Amino acid sequence: MAFISGPALAGDLTVSVRDNAGRPVRDAVVTVTPNAGVPRGPIRFSWPLRIVQQDIQFQPYVLIAPVGQAVAFPNLDRVRHHIYSFSRGNRFEIELFGRDQTRTHVFAAAGVAALGCNIHDQMLAYVRVVDTPWAGKTNVSGDVVIPAIPAGAARLVVWHPQLNVRGNEQAYTLTIGAGAGRQTATGDFSARAAVR
Repeated sequence: MAFISGPALAGDLTVSVRDNAGRPVRDAVVTVTPNAGVPRGPIRFSWPLRIVQQDIQFQPYVLIAPVGQAVAFPNLDRVRHHIYSFSRGNRFEIELFGRDQTRTHVFAAAGVAALGCNIHDQMLAYVRVVDTPWAGKTNVSGDVVIPAIPAGAARLVVWHPQLNVRGNEQAYTLTIGAGAGRQTATGDFSARAAVR
């Protein structure tokens, strides 16, 4: 994976994720962790911490959740679901539950939980569990804005279930200055997304 570096500055950092042909990559998770550390206390995001089962699919396909927080799994289908993850550090199982029922699970370890359904093999989703408040997911244009990053040295990580590198993630070091900045990450996104 190549990384094109420009001046990265405090304030809003826009990260563009592209495949090797220059096409935008949707649902890539970008995290920034300042070397000085992250604030104490619970991490809060603006999006709901839930993955809905609807039309025999998980929605959204990728969810970013803070470590130690509960994620809700509402079932809006007319059929029952049995959710599981075999991912290291985030193994869990929610046995059969039906329409208009909701179950929750607390993700205790940073990393990835690949989700499947024991009843419907085509169902696949991912929870990227993070320990930094500076996180976001790329949109259909392959862009994400990470707001208000403190100045100083930092580690930027790009993760996607189809990023064809070990652990589906690539890490970079950068220095955050004062102002807004933009970074572009490119890579091979040809790996097969899988539940394990």
